[in-house]
Amino acid sequence: MNPIYWDYNATTPPDSRVRQAMEPFISEVWGNPSSVHATGRRARAALDDFRYRLATAWRCRPSEVVFTGGGTESNNLAVLGTARLARSRGRAHLVASPVEHHAVLHALKYLEAHEGFQLTLLPVDHHGRVCAEAVAEALRPDTALVSVMAANNETGTVQPVAEIGRLCRERGVPFHTDAVQAFGKLPFERIDQFEADLVSVCAHKFHGPKGAGALFIRSPLLPHPIQHGGAQENERRGGTEPLAGVAGLVTAFECFVPQPVFPADRLRAWTRRLASSVAAIPGVECHRCPDNRLPNTLAFSVEGTDSISLLANLDLEGVCASSGSACTAGSVEPSHVLRAMGVPESRAKALVRFSLGRDSTEDEVSRVERLLPALIARCRS
Repeated sequence: MNPIYWDYNATTPPDSRVRQAMEPFISEVWGNPSSVHATGRRARAALDDFRYRLATAWRCRPSEVVFTGGGTESNNLAVLGTARLARSRGRAHLVASPVEHHAVLHALKYLEAHEGFQLTLLPVDHHGRVCAEAVAEALRPDTALVSVMAANNETGTVQPVAEIGRLCRERGVPFHTDAVQAFGKLPFERIDQFEADLVSVCAHKFHGPKGAGALFIRSPLLPHPIQHGGAQENERRGGTEPLAGVAGLVTAFECFVPQPVFPADRLRAWTRRLASSVAAIPGVECHRCPDNRLPNTLAFSVEGTDSISLLANLDLEGVCASSGSACTAGSVEPSHVLRAMGVPESRAKALVRFSLGRDSTEDEVSRVERLLPALIARCRS
């Protein structure tokens, strides 16, 4: 029986068009874009062209595009670099939601623990959503940065980032959004739709390669670099640019973001159907925002068991799923997202996330509906 891959929020398979776009920059155009000779200049011309193409898709200036090694680096550069820039100007207060990806939260907590910043984590409702009024109340004259993600990777909750961004701009506070989960799943017209000064992007979430990302940095903002050793990316990100990865990122963005690769209507109908089936099982609770959510994502917790047991049994049935937990050495850490939403720790340790994608089918939905009741009963026993 064919496996069911329902972990598209973790990664997506690289598309054939993306692989084809990358191949010449592995076999033919392999020079260092910083070299001044002909081989290097050929690579530089390709890099400049990719930057122009991505800026065109974003409707921004090419100078506002910074290529990175993925979503984590984009988030770290946005958070650490902007905070340190503001600190040099006397601002040392940070604001964020408690449901951010660890690439943001851990960077913020590092600044708090080691560099003297103060961190305010905003309240969220039982769907994990932030309201702009809470941001307004948290802002101070010394606020250096606000960071709120566009869409949550665990629950799929979509945040009102445009409203928050406009508020921050009125107050003169830089605003960052981790939009990694939004691209390819939600409508996209231009990078300005987030009303953010910094926007993080990651290629492998929309059928691009791993290890390739980008950060939009609105001019004239110049965050301090966090990677040293070269003047690449206009001195904002040291290190030789991974040209093949850049080719894959830009191609994937052009192919799969302006027209979202995730079929929203079909996936929304299937996740609603799954939510009804899951909620009918005693002791199972869905954690989903009814309106403001990604169409492909369903998160639920199961009373009387834990994520390790659930995911292992799903895997035995050929279902690739995920959780919000860090499963190491037989222990389960509760999902920080669910805990921020007020979910008890016992349930937060038993989270399962289904994230469907372009290759998901209705037959897969029916198969999972049939197997879940017995599987959950087995885990509980």
